[in-house]
Amino acid sequence: MSKDIVIPGYLLGENINGGDGTFRDGNKVYSAIYGVAKRVNNKVEVISLKGKYNPKKGDLLIGIVTEITFSMWILDINSPYDGFLYLSDYFKKIEKEDMSKELRIGETVVAKVKEIETPMRVNLTLNDNRCKVIRTGVVVDVPYAKIPVIIGKGGSTINLIKKETNCDIFVAQNGRVWINGSDEMIKLVINIIKTIEKEECSDNISEKITKLIQKEKKR
Repeated sequence: MSKDIVIPGYLLGENINGGDGTFRDGNKVYSAIYGVAKRVNNKVEVISLKGKYNPKKGDLLIGIVTEITFSMWILDINSPYDGFLYLSDYFKKIEKEDMSKELRIGETVVAKVKEIETPMRVNLTLNDNRCKVIRTGVVVDVPYAKIPVIIGKGGSTINLIKKETNCDIFVAQNGRVWINGSDEMIKLVINIIKTIEKEECSDNISEKITKLIQKEKKR
């Protein structure tokens, strides 16, 4: 699979199948938007960069393992780019033959962006005491632009939610939230997040969250 940053009207290829974000003119396929072209076999699609998470060195994110190679795990990081976690950046020493037993496809981790070698290669690490493999709770995706609203000024909103629901919550910088607690409280946190997503502005958001929590607790 190859990836390139493209602009509207960019020729992606001839006699190939075009997916999302493309248009066809005769036997030629062009990009319809500004974004990242993903080519797999004989098909190409373009993922818009607008509003997508753009990794930066030092970011803490939540990634999902999609592939395992002989020396690294490849992760979906909710971005046009993949994340690469090398065996040497795992938090403990394991043998190559044990990689698929230690961290399986579909499992989720909190990882840190170690470095970005090129715009297309995001190297991750778990060698940080804030990083871990997630095997409890649930992970939900949220609009990237809503992350600051969920956190609130000085962490006020997320701290309120944690206090009132007694849940462990981690808001990652790539638009994913990990929630761990009782089933009832996890559902409540998800409802709160959905409420925040619908809000056009953050005015009085703490008051609205408090009312929602009180209402749900009365039930």
